[in-house]
Amino acid sequence: MPDGDHTNPPYLRPEMKKTWWKIACVVLLIYTAVGGLLLEVPRLNIVNETIRALYFHVPMWFGMVFLFLMSTIYAIRYLRQPSIVADIYSTAYAHVGLVFGMLGIITGMIWANYTWGSPWHGDPKQNAAAIALLIYFAYFILRGSVSNDEQRAKLSAVYNIFAFVAMIPLLFIIPRMTSSMHPGNGGNPGFNTYDLDSRMRLVFYPAVTGWVLLGWWIATLRIRLKLIEEKIYDLEDEKNK
Repeated sequence: MPDGDHTNPPYLRPEMKKTWWKIACVVLLIYTAVGGLLLEVPRLNIVNETIRALYFHVPMWFGMVFLFLMSTIYAIRYLRQPSIVADIYSTAYAHVGLVFGMLGIITGMIWANYTWGSPWHGDPKQNAAAIALLIYFAYFILRGSVSNDEQRAKLSAVYNIFAFVAMIPLLFIIPRMTSSMHPGNGGNPGFNTYDLDSRMRLVFYPAVTGWVLLGWWIATLRIRLKLIEEKIYDLEDEKNK
């Protein structure tokens, strides 16, 4: 694989080294946890207190989409100008995005268990989300099945773009065109429609920001570790020559 410049990797950019956004992430998530569990919420039939899942389940999906988008951007960058750094970035964002997607599925199942009567109801939104995650699972299976570094990075980049393009209709278009009990799909109003007094917005928007920042933070840590590993491998290769 073309090496690129990982002696001065992009994660050392000034905005990435600053700590203010990391502090903001921690503060926002603490506020989300406390406010999400203690502040008043609208009293709705059937949903009741489970509406608080909006502060955790939905922001995780926002974080997942953001991370998959970043992964796709770096996949495109790799195809335009192959470098090990672009491949590392793309893989790290996809990895963390997949974890956020799994957390979104789990929190959605908890919510569904109390509102629909079972964790998995076979709702189109649930099925589409599961298919989208399976597509990204296949992305990592593909990476593990190719031994050549350059070929693996190139195939992964192409597949990554396909995965993101497939995810958009699965999550945001198809469920709206079918009969669905999920809020905001299949003719059902979303939580935004229910929230007449806007109290939930005071927690929801900070929650989205906090979860997105957390995903970005975790991805940058994985990127830094991988780049350090690559640097160690380079030093070992130089010693063996």
